[in-house]
Amino acid sequence: MVQFKLVLSDPKTAKSQVIELKDAAAQALIGKKIGDVIDGSLIGVEGKILITGGSDKAGFPMRQDVHGGVKKYVLLTKGTGLRKASKGEKIRKLVRGNIITDEIFQVNAKILYETKDK
Repeated sequence: MVQFKLVLSDPKTAKSQVIELKDAAAQALIGKKIGDVIDGSLIGVEGKILITGGSDKAGFPMRQDVHGGVKKYVLLTKGTGLRKASKGEKIRKLVRGNIITDEIFQVNAKILYETKDK
């Protein structure tokens, strides 16, 4: 039984909401990557949704440049998974890959609005 918390942010209102996804709705996200655009009707939301990140059950963040659904130690200088580092400092941290698996607990996403061209 796959279960996710989807944190869906709305750029127009600058607010976010948490949606609990279980079974069939959660299965629609398995195998998707950070940066993928999915149809909102798969999870019960109108419009298109862009997957922006997430974290696993232990709290390790997903990182877009780590391929696969694995946990991996990577050498970081800045970005997701690293709070702060001094100038020139590199820190080896444990992060999760960019593919959503059943080990993921929270998925971050935002609503994409279609612009009408005249």
